[in-house]
Amino acid sequence: MPRKQPDSSVPRLLLDALRPIQRELNAQRTVSTGKLGILRHLVDGDRATTTELAARIRVSPQAVSLATRELESLGLIARTQDAEDRRRAWFVLTDAGRARYDAELLTGVDWLAKAIDQRLTADEAQRLADAIPALAKLTAEDLDA
Repeated sequence: MPRKQPDSSVPRLLLDALRPIQRELNAQRTVSTGKLGILRHLVDGDRATTTELAARIRVSPQAVSLATRELESLGLIARTQDAEDRRRAWFVLTDAGRARYDAELLTGVDWLAKAIDQRLTADEAQRLADAIPALAKLTAEDLDA
C-alpha cells in the first residue's frame, strides 16, 4: 500500500509550534545554544577538536573557537595538546562543565514538564509522547539533502 503523503502545511505548522518552545527553553538557560551544543558533545564523548565540534554542532570552526575560549575561561572545558601532534588541541569537559550542563538541561526539562502537565490533557500528552520517535527520525544522520 502506498504511503499517504502528509499535508504540505505540516512542515510549516510544525516549525510554528516548535519555535515558541525553543524560545522558551532558551530563555530559561544561561548558556547559549551553541555553547550548550559543545558541552553536550563533550558529555556524550570523551574529547573533541575544534573541527569535530564544528561538524557536530554544524557551525564554523571560527565560531567554535570563540565559544571554546569563553567556555574555557569559565572553567567549563579544558584544552589539552595532542601528544603526537602539538598543533592539535583537544577539548575535554571539566567537572564544573558537567555540573553546568546538567543544570542547564534540567532548567529546560523542568519548564517543559510543567508546561506539558499544566497545558495538555492526558490524551494530548500521550499523543505527544507517541510522536517523539517520529520526531527523532527527522534528525537522523542519513537524511538525503
